[in-house]
Amino acid sequence: MMTDWESRLRQALTGTSEQPPRPMSRLELPLNMDKLLLTPALLKSLRPAAVLAPVIRRGEGLTMMFTVRSDRLRSHKGQISFPGGRRDEDDASAAANALREAEEEVGLPPASVEVLGYLDDYPTMTRYLVTPVVGIVSGEPEIRPCEDEVAEVFEAPLEFVLDLRNFEHKMLSREGLNLPFFELNFGRHRIWGATAGMLWNLANKVAESA
Repeated sequence: MMTDWESRLRQALTGTSEQPPRPMSRLELPLNMDKLLLTPALLKSLRPAAVLAPVIRRGEGLTMMFTVRSDRLRSHKGQISFPGGRRDEDDASAAANALREAEEEVGLPPASVEVLGYLDDYPTMTRYLVTPVVGIVSGEPEIRPCEDEVAEVFEAPLEFVLDLRNFEHKMLSREGLNLPFFELNFGRHRIWGATAGMLWNLANKVAESA
């Protein structure tokens, strides 16, 4: 039986597609600097990547799965993210990219994931243009984290991560610029940066479709 949150999620993502032209996530920069900084030339130089935002059916509720990045990785050590990474030449689509990475990082079988839709593309400071893919996971798949990439896997209630009131708006100072970012705290886990920005995008889509 479909829960109310699953119904709302499906409604919010209806009509989304990975086909161009793709919408761009707003970075909430001051003075409308998004349009000034994200020039067509810069966007063209960004490397394509994708992540899977996995929604898990747990009893009568839904959760969202996250990973904690391993200290063995070169960048973003210990940060919380979705399974994902750079697009390979063999990836037929952003969805294929996200599903392949999820299988490699946490052992999630692609056949267990129903792709519901897509969030807005998200440019990162590491020069990637990330397409977030939202999928719902059926059954009780065995999660097998890849130790080289993932230190921990955890889940948070979907209702919690889609509640706009749980997001904090903060500032990061870098090279003389004050850059705004979102932060979401769940227990001992601090979700921030690109992952929180993608969640903010999803939470707004769900709120606007209600």
